[in-house]
Amino acid sequence: MLRLAPWIIVLSLVLPVVGGTLFTVPPAFGYLPVLGGDDWSLRPWLELAATPGILRSIAVSFGSGLLATGLALIIVFLFLSTIANTRFDRWIQRLVSPLLSVPHAAAAFGFAFLVAPSGLMLRWLSPSLTGFERPPDWLLLNDPFGMSLISGLVVKEIPFLLLVSLAGLPQLNAAQRVMLARSLGYLPRVAWFKAVAPALYPLIRLPVYAVLAFATSTVDVAMILGPNLPSTLSVQVVQWFNDPDLTRRFLASAGALLQLLVTASALSAWWGLEKLIGTGFNAWVAGGNRQRSDGTLWLVGRGLMLIATLLPVLGLFALALNSVAGFWRFPDAWPGSVTLSHWLQALPDLARPFWMTMVIATAASALAVAMVLAALEHEQRRNRPATRALWLLYLPLLVPQVGFLSGITVLSQMAGQAPALWVVVWAHLLFVLPYVYLTLVEPYRRFDFRWVILGRSLGLSVNQAFWRIRLPMMLRPVLTAMALGVAISVSQYLPTQMLGGGRIVTVTTEAVALSSGGDRRLIGVWAMVQAITPFIGFVLALLIPRLLWKERRGMQAL
Repeated sequence: MLRLAPWIIVLSLVLPVVGGTLFTVPPAFGYLPVLGGDDWSLRPWLELAATPGILRSIAVSFGSGLLATGLALIIVFLFLSTIANTRFDRWIQRLVSPLLSVPHAAAAFGFAFLVAPSGLMLRWLSPSLTGFERPPDWLLLNDPFGMSLISGLVVKEIPFLLLVSLAGLPQLNAAQRVMLARSLGYLPRVAWFKAVAPALYPLIRLPVYAVLAFATSTVDVAMILGPNLPSTLSVQVVQWFNDPDLTRRFLASAGALLQLLVTASALSAWWGLEKLIGTGFNAWVAGGNRQRSDGTLWLVGRGLMLIATLLPVLGLFALALNSVAGFWRFPDAWPGSVTLSHWLQALPDLARPFWMTMVIATAASALAVAMVLAALEHEQRRNRPATRALWLLYLPLLVPQVGFLSGITVLSQMAGQAPALWVVVWAHLLFVLPYVYLTLVEPYRRFDFRWVILGRSLGLSVNQAFWRIRLPMMLRPVLTAMALGVAISVSQYLPTQMLGGGRIVTVTTEAVALSSGGDRRLIGVWAMVQAITPFIGFVLALLIPRLLWKERRGMQAL
């Protein structure tokens, strides 16, 4: 059975994405008999072209994705060039994982509560530094050019890019490369960019592409921070899909295919920029110029990373503060009173979405961990690492969610499958599985196989050695992978919304639905619950091994 595990993983990732994309095509061209579309036509595309503001929607989706990805990557590389194992560096690296686990919607709400005209930042600066006695009439959020959307995406994607970069650096002997470049007369930061950056980028190319695909097609973040009239293309597609008029599904399918084209165009443009910048970069490296802007790079890299790290932390603080704030007039820096009434008011409505969130997240993560462990164990027994299909892990992350989930929804409706919990769990598994695999693969391969050999020499079978030696010794990384899977599942909005048909309600779907309202206190409560939920998994991942191995000091160190 183990030999089937890799194929099950590949098919679980490829078939839904490819099949969902293919089933988006017929409705996009007017063919969906269950809705009266018996003939193929270009009517949905003509209707799409006539949609007011469609060109601006495309431009904002395309531009915000490229700019957010580029800025996040630049900030990460600038910071990495300044790393010297100082206290600041260790502090940043310790914050990466907690910040990464914060769901996108919660991070977006926190960012909005910070930078809004009546947000926390202007309250702290007013009136002494700004002179404002009332909130200024500034369009800081939901601006038509997507600047707030770009800023929010940059802040949220930096931890992910920093984490994958830190994971790739040990493979490059970065310190030795910098030392060699410095022996040739280059200053530290310039030496890093000339000796390490060209080797690091190929290692993180697929994660960068995943960030770009997400940034061009995000729905929940765009609903909170993006423009409204018109919205980004992905948001409009979801609105058309959820329209009570079912004939709008044709328009939604055409929009979903257009979103695929926009994301593909952004990826192609990024690839072209890679080639263009790479040519100029190679010429700069070979030129041998000893630039003297090292101090500026140090200051900019650390300053931008400090800002990018503090903003989500302050955003979470703003959420917590708003959730317990009583009367709070502008420009007071702090609420006039603190109350738990908002939490008490929301608790009855929170119970069902919270437990539904935990059930879906736990089920999807447990399935993902079981599948990945089976595949890795099969790989170990064959003694042949699987590398050729690694890019398939990123397939659900490289294809816009709205592009294939709409097709899966159409297919399920044609098959007569009503929205159900297992369908949503299966949809979440598509996005949990890649992260669980990437989290477990290195610890599994680094496991000292001599422990298994020792167990076999004592009479254990191969399966017994797995259950009684390898799995207990790998309990901590397994639980960490499962906790990350829970965090990824909690943050999923679109799979729950589309495949759940509005009947499967989670904390995330409810929090995003509140974004159209103006009750900051209630939004603060729901967003805080969404932000806290992933931490439950990580806390359990830390506590369970300590409790199980409290009498075994050696096991606690694993």
